[in-house]
Amino acid sequence: MASRVRQRTHYQGSIAGSVPGLLDAVDMDNDGDTLSSLSINDDARTLATMSLSQSHRSPYLHPTHQATASTSTFNTHSNTQPIPIPSASQTPVPTAPGTPRISASRTPSSLRHASNAALPEAGHATKRRPTSPSGGREGKGNRSGREQKIRTNPRLPHAHDVPIAPATTMYWSRAPVHGALPMHNTRAHTVTLVDHVAWMFGGCDDKGCWRDVYCFDTETMHWSHPEMLGDIPPPCRAHTATLVDRKIVVFGGGQGPVYYDTTYILDTTTRRWYAPNFPAQSQPQKHIPDQQSQNPSQVSDPVHPAPRRAHTAVLYLGKIYIFGGGNGLTALNDLWALDVSRLDSSLRSGSTESGLKWSLIKTHSDLPAPRGYHTANLIGNIMVVVGGSDGRECFSDVWCLNLDSLIWTRVNLTVSHRRLSHSATQVGSYLFIVGGHDGNSYSSEILFYNLVNLQYEPRAVRGSPPSPRGYHVTIVADSRLFLFGGFNGHDVFDDVYTLDLAGAAYLPQVMSFRIEV
Repeated sequence: MASRVRQRTHYQGSIAGSVPGLLDAVDMDNDGDTLSSLSINDDARTLATMSLSQSHRSPYLHPTHQATASTSTFNTHSNTQPIPIPSASQTPVPTAPGTPRISASRTPSSLRHASNAALPEAGHATKRRPTSPSGGREGKGNRSGREQKIRTNPRLPHAHDVPIAPATTMYWSRAPVHGALPMHNTRAHTVTLVDHVAWMFGGCDDKGCWRDVYCFDTETMHWSHPEMLGDIPPPCRAHTATLVDRKIVVFGGGQGPVYYDTTYILDTTTRRWYAPNFPAQSQPQKHIPDQQSQNPSQVSDPVHPAPRRAHTAVLYLGKIYIFGGGNGLTALNDLWALDVSRLDSSLRSGSTESGLKWSLIKTHSDLPAPRGYHTANLIGNIMVVVGGSDGRECFSDVWCLNLDSLIWTRVNLTVSHRRLSHSATQVGSYLFIVGGHDGNSYSSEILFYNLVNLQYEPRAVRGSPPSPRGYHVTIVADSRLFLFGGFNGHDVFDDVYTLDLAGAAYLPQVMSFRIEV
């Protein structure tokens, strides 16, 4: 299937030399991926060269938080000025990418921690085998022939590495992983739990995007790197991955200046990818709004969501609801639904076109501001949206959308917290909101959002927490919260942390409640 993508156009202007530090760190890779994860307008070189004469400010670039091309995080400069962005109606002028810089080699994050800095001992041997042919960046082989790392035994913590804490207190620790370890650090990826196995797809490091699939057994802490079959997606980041039965539906994302509007389906049983066909977005559907009118007018509606990344997805009653994100020029707040109720029959029949259909959802009341890098969780029939950013500000609001009545409601908070690029995982009657950026710096804090009274509340957490970061993923399995990867503004991580719920292990069983808004 020919992938439909929209390539964002570069702009040329005179601002490059006026913003200190903005072009100091340019991605070395030649695939055009500048990895500007903070910005939904995802290329810092593009942002840096836009004309100062325009009146609109760039989405996802705060005037006091400029994003460099390789780190794409908030870098505070006292003399930094806001960067305008041309309106969508203006004709863009293409420009060449910025000059690459030569950066020092970076040690994998798993070796940067003091507890693991020593060379492997006899009991912790690491072997290597050739990489899977399905891995690596598209058209770039297996990352210069790197071999797959195999850790035969987990690295268990020593007594001096374990802070003392009450047995009933939630406790952070680094997971003693082993097996076929991921060959690259990862951020803006997805991790989907199927039974007790977490399927990690895509993401990027400071070199480029990836299309690998790694499997992590949450019971044994074992990594594996299975080979995939079928229509393998291109390298991707900032996409969504939604579990439908035992199939993972991936939508959107992109790499470099390219934004995807494609959908891929991974059958975790057969390990085969499928690429369903949809009507071309350039062919809108037409309907007559008033059948009684003497002169009915034909109104065109899009039949497929626009390319985007940094959006969210939830599954409700056989439909995947996609909200927000960004298309490279602006943040979005539209809502789309993909009907996957006939997904199994479509795959069995070999025709993935008959059972899948997109539809634009019209909601009521006031809408949340356009945003990306927010989170969305389905609680009953309510989609709970937390935080995000439109580039000018980092949001602290919480919104609830009733997916039956399609009415948005903003929650009145007594205490609020600004967050973007965080993670939010339902643990019973709470959302565990981990890390992210607060508009000033990255955080390692856990915010506990009570889904009954819709307010934040404090809880004690001890142990050795992960370093401050965003663009990570968290899932809950077996009374533990697992955290994978992330980015702190300089380093991209490959580590796995666990939060033992301890005395709160009962929380995942608390499901008899409703959100009243």
